[in-house]
Parts: sequence; structure tokens; C-alpha cells
Amino acid sequence: MIKITYLEHSGFLVETETIYCLFDYYKGTLPQWNREKKMAVFVSHAHYDHFSGEIFRLREIFPEIRFILSSDIEPEPYLPRTGEAKENGACSEAENVSCGSKLPDIVSAAPNEELEVFGMKIKTLRSTDEGVAYLVRCGNRTIYHAGDLNWWHWEDEPEVYNKMMRRTYQSEINKLQNEKIDAAFVPVDPRLGEQYCWGIDCFMKRTNTKYVFPMHFWGNYKIFDRLMLEKCTEEYKDRIMKIERTGQTFVLDL
Repeated sequence: MIKITYLEHSGFLVETETIYCLFDYYKGTLPQWNREKKMAVFVSHAHYDHFSGEIFRLREIFPEIRFILSSDIEPEPYLPRTGEAKENGACSEAENVSCGSKLPDIVSAAPNEELEVFGMKIKTLRSTDEGVAYLVRCGNRTIYHAGDLNWWHWEDEPEVYNKMMRRTYQSEINKLQNEKIDAAFVPVDPRLGEQYCWGIDCFMKRTNTKYVFPMHFWGNYKIFDRLMLEKCTEEYKDRIMKIERTGQTFVLDL
């Protein structure tokens, strides 16, 4: 059994018996923590709506914490300054000038990499925007967070751009075809107009995913009713988790 909490936009908290996995947090109310658990903080890219330096304050709470940051993120501006205490891997006064992102609790994740953090097996995909998407094997569960990996079809872009986007997105999603995914977080951006659901539709029809959480919908909760009416979602709409508010929690038997 796992608990999934919707925080805001593309931010989700996944909680298992032993670990928290926090994805793309930039705002929203965080819960009361069990400090005995480990914390893995995933950031898909540096855009303001996916990343906040506030995540590094979690070092003050968790003795065991790792930050898995897309390689386009420069963490240095958010790290301890000279004279600050050395805690949870923070630099000492003598070290802080040079250690930067070499801190032991920060892991840099480039596209198409395989990493291991707290025993979790992590694969990255290349985003069609910035940064990476994450496929995380945590025990016997597999979690996918797309970040901004999406089928970004914009009507005002040239046809050659939209063709390239389609091919690139489908190529990345094809890498997941042999995966059994328990919970996935996938964009459904209403700014795309009629094409808002192309990305999630491709994802659901090409992967074996038990539950999908639409995200990146900019507070437009009506998008869920719209998804349920789409002909393309008929075969998997019972697997779409309907989000109605920030802070909403889902308990899944996984």
C-alpha cells in the first residue's frame, strides 16, 4: 500500500512504508513528516513551476535525504553559505567554496541514465522540453513522473516542429513499453487546446500502467471531466485518478 498526495501543478508526494519520494515540488502544503523515514526529492528540471530552493530545507528534518536533480539545475545558489553548520552532508566553512553540487546528498541526473538511490533503481528519459522524466523502482512498485516530457503540439508552431515533437515523444515513451508501471504522473496541459490529451493518450496506450494521475493542468480541475468524455480515453478512463483539490490524498493497494 502506498499513499500519494497531490501538492500543486506537477508536485506529488509518494509515501511507502520506509521512504518518501517528493516529485517536482515548488509550492503547496507539505504534511507532518515521519522523520524516521528516508526522503528522496526528485526534480525534473529547473523551470519555476517544477523546482524551488525551499526543498533544501528538508535537510533540517530528515537525517537520511537525497536530492535527485536534473543536470540542468544549478544547486549552488541554494547551498549553505560560509559559516553555516555542517549537517546532513552540508559543506564545512573551509569546504563550501569548492564543494558545490558535489555534496553527498545531491545526485545529478542526466537523460538516459541509470542510478541507484536508497536501494531504488532509477532510470531517466530525455524530456521534450527541459531536463528529464523519472522511472523509479521502489521495492516491488514502479513510479513514473514525466516532468515536462509531453507531446507538446502547439498550433502556432511550424509543421516541422510539431512533427519532430511527435516523433521525439513517441520514441521516449516507446522505451517504457516493457515496463509495468504502478502509478504515473503525466501532463495534460489545457494551453494545448484540442491536443491537450495527446500525450497522456499515447502514454496509456503504449505502456502497462495501473493508475495515471494527470498533472500540469494549471489549476483547471475541469480538465478531468473533459478527459472522461474523450473518445480516446474510453479504454483506460477507469485508471485515471481524478484530482479535485490540492492536498488530496490517494491510498493505493500496491
